[in-house]
Amino acid sequence: MFKRPLLGIVKTVTSKTFVQSSRLFCNCAATRFSSNLLDHQNQKNIYIRMASTSAITQYLEKLSLKEPQNNEGSFPEENTVDFLRNYITEELSKISGVDAKLIFPALEWTNTLERGDLLIPLPRIYRVKGANLKELAVEWSEKFPLGEYITKVEANGTFIQFYFSPKFLYNVVIKSALTKRENYGASVSGQGKKIVVEFSSPNIAKPFHAGHLRSTIIGGFLSNLYEKQGWDVYRINYLGDWGKQFGLLAIGFDRYGSEEKLALDPINHLFEVYVRVNKDIEAEGDSLPEEESTNGKARAYFKKMEDGDESALKLWKKFRELSITKYVDTYKRLNIRFDSYSGESQVSQKLMNDVIDQFAETGLTHEDRGALLIDLTRFNKKLGKCIVQKSDGTKIYLTRDVGEAIQRYQTHAFDKMIYVIASQQDLHTAQFFEILKQMGYDWSSKLLHVNFGMVQGMSTRKGTVVFLDQILEETRDKMHEVMKKNEHKYAQIENPEQVADYIGISAVMIQDMQSKRINNYEFKWERMLSFEGDTGPYLQYAHSRLKSVERKAGFKTEDLVNADWSLLKEHQAEILVRLLAQYPDVLRNALKTHEPSTVVTYLFKLTHQVSSCYDVLWVAGQEEELAKARLALYAAARQVLYNGMVLLGLTPVDRM
Repeated sequence: MFKRPLLGIVKTVTSKTFVQSSRLFCNCAATRFSSNLLDHQNQKNIYIRMASTSAITQYLEKLSLKEPQNNEGSFPEENTVDFLRNYITEELSKISGVDAKLIFPALEWTNTLERGDLLIPLPRIYRVKGANLKELAVEWSEKFPLGEYITKVEANGTFIQFYFSPKFLYNVVIKSALTKRENYGASVSGQGKKIVVEFSSPNIAKPFHAGHLRSTIIGGFLSNLYEKQGWDVYRINYLGDWGKQFGLLAIGFDRYGSEEKLALDPINHLFEVYVRVNKDIEAEGDSLPEEESTNGKARAYFKKMEDGDESALKLWKKFRELSITKYVDTYKRLNIRFDSYSGESQVSQKLMNDVIDQFAETGLTHEDRGALLIDLTRFNKKLGKCIVQKSDGTKIYLTRDVGEAIQRYQTHAFDKMIYVIASQQDLHTAQFFEILKQMGYDWSSKLLHVNFGMVQGMSTRKGTVVFLDQILEETRDKMHEVMKKNEHKYAQIENPEQVADYIGISAVMIQDMQSKRINNYEFKWERMLSFEGDTGPYLQYAHSRLKSVERKAGFKTEDLVNADWSLLKEHQAEILVRLLAQYPDVLRNALKTHEPSTVVTYLFKLTHQVSSCYDVLWVAGQEEELAKARLALYAAARQVLYNGMVLLGLTPVDRM
C-alpha cells in the first residue's frame, strides 16, 4: 500500500533493450523536475557570500564589540542564538573554570520563555564530588556579566537561566529576517555534503491516496530542510513498478478494461480494473487448477514480462507511463519535485546476480531446501533469518534493495541516504542495512530509515481507499465556500479557486504533520475538512493578515531595515522577537529529529504571539517612526512564517 508489495516478489526484466528504454523514460521524467536545481544552488551560493555582512557583524562594528570565541558546530553569522551561546560559553568558562567544550553543548532550550531563552543544567558540566550545585548556580549567575547581550541571569535550583536582551535581538534578528528574506534560518552547516532522499514510492497503476501522502510530505520536508542547511540533496522516487500485480492488472484489463476509459481517466480506470480482478480471485478461492485461476494466469503473464516478451512489456510500459504522468501533476500540486524516477524494474538481473555472489563470498548465505537464506541472528537476534533467493532462482526485493543501495553509492558517493518508509517495514529496512554492513560496506552507517505510522481505515484491494485528489478537491471546495462569505475580501482575490486550493492543501498537510510522524491515525473526513483551531488554514490566515498589515502601511523594506528599535518597549514585542530568534535553532533541531511537527509546533507558537500583539502594537494611525518599528517587527514575523510554511511544502497566500 505504501511501498514495494510484500507479495509477488520476482526477478527483474532480462530484456536489455527494454531496460534501456525504461531508463531513458525515467531520465526524461527526472529532467522535468531538475530544471530549478541550478537556481537553488545559485541562491545558496549568493547566501553564503552574503553571510560575511550579517546583521551581527554590523552591530558589533557599530558598538566596537569583540566577537566571542566561536565553538565547534556554531554558526553565529547565520544563527543569533549560536552567537549568544558562544558569549555565554566564554563568560561562564571564565567564571567557573569549566572547559568551554563542556559548556557549549550543555546549553539547552527552555520549554517556556518564562524560564529564559537558554539554560544550563550544572550537573552536566560540574561533577566535583561534594559540590553544592545550587549554591554554585547562585554564585555564577550573580557574577555573570550581562554586557550588550543578556538582560538577566537567574539561578533555578541546579540550573542557570539566561534571558536575551531584546535590544540586541531587535537590532540583529529583525534586520537579518528582512535582509536575508527566504534565507533567514538557512545554514551552511551541510556545505560540501550530499544526501540522497528516497520518498513517496507509490505502486504504479494505482491512484495516489491519503496513505501515500505521509511518505511524500515527510520526504519533501526533509529534502527542503537539508537543502536549507547547505546539503546537496538528490530526491529519488523509487516506484513499485514490477511484480506479479502487473500480470494481474493485465489479466483484469483484458476482462474489464476499456481503451476509451483508459484514455479519459487512466489511473482511476486501472484502479477499477484492479479491484474487480481481485474480487475474481476471492470468488474463485481454490476451486480452479493453478493454470486456469486468475492468480495462475497473472503469474504466467508476469513470467512473459520477465522473459522480455514485447507485447507484455508494451502494455506494462503503457500503464507505467500513464501512472507517472498522473503522479507528476499530483506532486506539482503538493510542491514536490524529484531528480529521479527510479523503480524496482531498473535494478538489473546482472546486479542482483552479483549481489548473490557477494553474499556467498562473504559467507552470509546458506541453502535451505533450495532457497538461499541469511541468518542475521548471528549479528542481532532481533533481525531473524531472511530469504534472499527462492528455490526457483527468483530474487526477492530484499536482494533488490541491497543491489540498488550499492548502485546508488557508486553513482552519488553520498554522505547520507534517507529512506522515508512506513514503520511496518522497520524489520525489512533493518535487515538490509545489516546485510550491507556485514558485506563490508563502511558507508552502510550512512543509511537512515525515517519511519512513520500508518493511515488506517483504508484498503486498496477492497476498493475502500480514499484518493488524495478527491480529498484535495473537497477541501478546496469547502475553503472556497468559506472565502465567498466575505464578499469584499473575496472580490480582491485575483484567483480565488487557486487560493482555495492552496488553503485546502494546507489543511490536509498540516493535520498530517502536526503530531509525531511515528503515530498512526485513523482516516476521517471530518478531520481532513476541519478548519477550527490550529490548522493549515489558520497559518494561511495569519500569513495573509500580516501581508495585509504590510500593504496598508505602505512602507518599503529599505525603510524598515533601519527603523528605530528603541521605540519597541512593549512586553509582547519582546516575546515576539525572542521567538523569531529561535527559528534557525528550530531548523537545526528538526534536522536532528527529522520531525515536521517540530516546525509546525513552532509556527503555531509564533502565530499565537503575533495575534496577541495586534491589540497592543498598532501600526495604523501611529507616528511614522513608531509605525515603521512595529511594522518591521511584523514584517520579520511574516517572513519567518513564510519560510517555515514553504519548508513544510505549503504555498503561503497573500489574500484569503
